[in-house]
Amino acid sequence: MQPPPTATAPRILRKPPLPELERVAKSYNLNLSRDDLASFRNLMDGVLASYRRLDQFAEPTLTVKYPRDAGFRPRASDNRLNAWYWRCSIKGATSGPLAGKKIAIKDNVCVAGIPMMNGSNVLEGYVPDVDATIVTRILDAGGEIVGKAVCEHLCFSGGSHTSDTGPVLNPHDPERSAGGSSSGSAALVVAGECDMAIGGDQGGSIRIPSSFCGAVGHKPTHGLVPYTGVFPIELTLDHTGPIARTAGDAAQLLEVLAGADGLDPRQPAGLRTEAYTKQLTGHARGLRIGIVKEGFGWPNSESDVDSMVREAAQRLTRAGATVTELSIPLHRDGIHIWNAIAVEGATMLMVAGNSMGTNWKGHYTTSLLDFYGRSRRVRANDLSETVKLVILLGQYMQDNYQGRYYAKAQNLARVLRAAYDEALSGVDLLLMPTLPLKATLLPAADASREDYVARALEMISNTCPFDVTGHPAATVPAGMSAGLPVGMMLIGRHWEDGTVLRAADAFQVVG
Repeated sequence: MQPPPTATAPRILRKPPLPELERVAKSYNLNLSRDDLASFRNLMDGVLASYRRLDQFAEPTLTVKYPRDAGFRPRASDNRLNAWYWRCSIKGATSGPLAGKKIAIKDNVCVAGIPMMNGSNVLEGYVPDVDATIVTRILDAGGEIVGKAVCEHLCFSGGSHTSDTGPVLNPHDPERSAGGSSSGSAALVVAGECDMAIGGDQGGSIRIPSSFCGAVGHKPTHGLVPYTGVFPIELTLDHTGPIARTAGDAAQLLEVLAGADGLDPRQPAGLRTEAYTKQLTGHARGLRIGIVKEGFGWPNSESDVDSMVREAAQRLTRAGATVTELSIPLHRDGIHIWNAIAVEGATMLMVAGNSMGTNWKGHYTTSLLDFYGRSRRVRANDLSETVKLVILLGQYMQDNYQGRYYAKAQNLARVLRAAYDEALSGVDLLLMPTLPLKATLLPAADASREDYVARALEMISNTCPFDVTGHPAATVPAGMSAGLPVGMMLIGRHWEDGTVLRAADAFQVVG
């Protein structure tokens, strides 16, 4: 069988110079003489011939099924919340469950021919050559993609002030944060500039902006929605899913997105999907809901948030649910487990691994890792303060503690999951405030590094544990306090996303 023709001109793959081999040897504490290095250099010829042969093949790629033009960067006057990065109109099938729906795509998702910045000047200028799996599924379902929504710098912020295109403004108060990292996605949905949006969630980044802005944001069970073609942070934390104004719309979009694509290592063999829209009954009869005591009363909790969520939980009884209080002490330690996984995992994959890393089977977006890998080295000083913090601490922990704390945190992640699973054996859903506080003021342009980082990471204590454990979790607006939305979070058993959305829908129905 003849190999497929190459799509691009072969590169010039040079044999490593001796000074380069000396640098590599020193980085691994190898004591090798110049003669040793010259010997090893000669032994590389056979393997390098294989590398050159790879350049003669065209690699398998993701499908681009629907035509589109390049779109445009919107003017400031047409972008009042600074939430659009790029505008376009990509129409898919003429019919389907998303027909007539206008959908914004978070700007960490590859859309072929449409620029992708992922909130960072380091990636500016990159234009994907593939459509992410979820993009193709949206278009196949009849949806229209109307643009890329601004997201935070490499998605490492729960505040909306870190994107290099400037802060995304909260639709209820332009002086306040829209939340991150899916900042533009939530703001645009609430402002009515699109019907639905794609978000991403590694520490709460679907639920945080949805809570701050007043949308429904659903973090699916880990692996339910394929992450193929989306810029990752950490394989075990990566989630992508829907943001919408109603639980019904979120269920409709999730129904289109969910399911295996055979290309994403996050997706297990036992993945289960269901018709999520058919789970919405308009009531919560028969559902047992447990208010998690440890989700309230954090040091930065606002009393009006805690009280409003408790009152909202009781309103679910009007929809037919049984509501009780329970305790999960380990929930308070979820953020500590998440910190070790996120800091070291992101350093190894998102930074050192040039966004793709190694040691997994699936689709690698080589154009993305090539562009980003080169650019991040040249423009390292342009990385955000949050990403610099992660790099410095993550590499230090790897170098000095050999990844022990990352490994221990991953082991403890099973204990944390078991604690939630035990609680969910007695109830159908867990309930707590999505965030301990309402939307915060955007930091000033000249804010200190300490303030910049605090506004980025201060709100994740309730959201991030469920990225570690992979449980489905949705935020639904519980009401308004001081003119700002308050979010209530519902958490379910693995693969029971429909139950989570059913309760969110019932809450919205009872009002």
